[in-house]
Amino acid sequence: MTKQTPEAAAALSVANELRAELARQRKTAAELALVLGISQHTMGKRLNGSTTFNLIELFKATSWLGLSLEEIAHRAEAAEKKVLAEVRAA
Repeated sequence: MTKQTPEAAAALSVANELRAELARQRKTAAELALVLGISQHTMGKRLNGSTTFNLIELFKATSWLGLSLEEIAHRAEAAEKKVLAEVRAA
């Protein structure tokens, strides 16, 4: 198994939080793709963590969702810490 870099782990956590927020608000990845001006295929790659969101995309996405960049970053960091704590406890 390849060890994930801290940057890649953080990017995946952000993508996971965006995906979760989409679900909470009952919005789709296709709708977000339209907002960002990217294809649904590209959106899928962003949301599954294989390609990172750039700063402009994150700003547009969080604004559309009614959140701040700081809120998504905070949620992603909290989720990452929770996973690390669970791994250490196992």
